[in-house]
Amino acid sequence: MTHRLSTITTRTGDDGSTGLGDGSRVAKDCPRVRLLGEVDELNSHLGVLLCETLPDAARAALVDTQHDLFDLGGEIAVPGYQAIGEIQVLRLESWLATLNADLPPLREFILPGGCRAAALAHVGRAVARRAERQAVTLAREDIVSPHVLHYLNRLSDVLFVLARHLNVAAGAADVLWRHPGGR
Repeated sequence: MTHRLSTITTRTGDDGSTGLGDGSRVAKDCPRVRLLGEVDELNSHLGVLLCETLPDAARAALVDTQHDLFDLGGEIAVPGYQAIGEIQVLRLESWLATLNADLPPLREFILPGGCRAAALAHVGRAVARRAERQAVTLAREDIVSPHVLHYLNRLSDVLFVLARHLNVAAGAADVLWRHPGGR
C-alpha cells in the first residue's frame, strides 16, 4: 500500500457506488461487493472468537486465517489480482487434519453450541458458507480464482471441526441433534 487512508468520510459512495482496488466503480450491491462484505463479516466474527480464551495453536491459526481473509478480500477487490493460492488452502487442510486427529468420530448431527467459543466458531462456519455461496454467484459472471472457492470451502470445514475441538478443550459436550422421533 503506497499510502494510508487519511480521510474515511469521502462521500463518494453516496450515490450507491463504491470503488474497487483497480479504481473502477461498481454498485454497492453487485456480487463482487457482496462477497467483499461476506469476507469482511467472516473476518470480524473470527476477531470476536479471538477475544475468547483459546488454545495457543488455535489462536495462532485463527490469526493467520484473518490475514488470509484480508488477502482474499484484496484479491476480490482488485479484479485480476491473485493473493490466495494452493499454499493457503493446504495450510487449512493441515490444520483440519490436526484438529480432527484427537476428536471422536461424529455419529450424530450436532447443533451450534457447547461452550461460547465453540458457538462462535459455528457462527463463523455459517458465515464462511454464505461467503462461499456468494463467491459461486460472482464466479458465474466474472473470473474468481478456484483457490478462493477452495479456501472458503475448507475454512467452513475447519471452523466446524474447530468448534468440536473447542468444546473438548473446554470440557463441554457437543450439542447433539435429537431426531424428531426421539424427542
